[in-house]
Amino acid sequence: MKKKILFNLTSTELEEFITNLGQPRFRAKQIAEWLGRGAPDFSVMKNLPEKLRNDLDSVAQTLPLHVVKKLESTDGQTTKFLLQLDDDEQIECVLMRTSYGNSVCVSSQAGCAMGCKFCASTLLGLKRNLTVNEIFAQILVAQWELRGDKLNNRPIRPNGDPNNNDVSHIVVMGTGEPLQNTQNVIGFMERANHEMGIGWRRITVSTCGIVPGIEELITWGRPINLAISLHAPNDDLRRKIMPIANKYSISDIMNAAWRFTDTHNRQLMIEYILLGDKDGNLLNATSECAAQLVEIVRGKNCMINLIPWNAVAEREFTSPSGNAVHRFQDILIKNGVHTRIRRERGTDIGSACGQLRISDKSSVAK
Repeated sequence: MKKKILFNLTSTELEEFITNLGQPRFRAKQIAEWLGRGAPDFSVMKNLPEKLRNDLDSVAQTLPLHVVKKLESTDGQTTKFLLQLDDDEQIECVLMRTSYGNSVCVSSQAGCAMGCKFCASTLLGLKRNLTVNEIFAQILVAQWELRGDKLNNRPIRPNGDPNNNDVSHIVVMGTGEPLQNTQNVIGFMERANHEMGIGWRRITVSTCGIVPGIEELITWGRPINLAISLHAPNDDLRRKIMPIANKYSISDIMNAAWRFTDTHNRQLMIEYILLGDKDGNLLNATSECAAQLVEIVRGKNCMINLIPWNAVAEREFTSPSGNAVHRFQDILIKNGVHTRIRRERGTDIGSACGQLRISDKSSVAK
């Protein structure tokens, strides 16, 4: 019999569950406070009687997911969590401690249906969409980790400093295509804003170009940040590396993206992974590609994030040389395009852009 997930209960349902165990109503409030902090299990709830903690552990669990593996980057700034859901599907999320705050990259789906040729996240296909609670719980896992930083000998700065022990930024850039699960992603963002006080301008959603989803975000009307995973400057090349290009053209995607940014006066982020083929020849990182990219964004309020490809064992691509990357960037800059080369975090633990994947369960350390 599966255990009851207390995080998924309403306050009334939680109170009923607790009183049915013969406990006073105020215990439900105590437990709810622990759930809101991301308590991974009942053993940490020290203000509950030991017998109650043991009884709860036999019939219930706290969150709709639990950590089965945790990896730390060598610089101590990035933590990747492999999380198991109640139906045994697995997802990953990444905590990044940065100069501007603590950012969490969350997954929106178990697996991914997009089939991008350079990405690990789509290797096993799409399993299912995540619920609002399952996406939100990823933030709580990261928050619990941050508040335990003191135990890990990492400094916790005073409240008010962006590097304190709270999550300050969210990027929906983990496994899955967020705009194939738009309503649950919107529900998650509403909850993160309301319950954790994370401002709209500190939340970013990345899409490979689901035009109806972008339209839904426009209708929703919140001034979040939008990122477009473009990765090619023309439809012919994009179709070779991103199957979604067979459904939505670059023109259609960018028109929708510009409408979104114009609505909120926000800068659009364009993500562009720089690729070489298996023989090391430049694929989408040529001077011609750079010139075509300039024409797409000329005169627009955007920033292009250049991302040298991060190795994925199953993919036959190469990463362009540093010189090639900088030549590509120089063309953009000379044409007045705001651009930067992304500093990848957690490459050594497989948590950089394009490296997240559903792990082989047989290899997970339990």
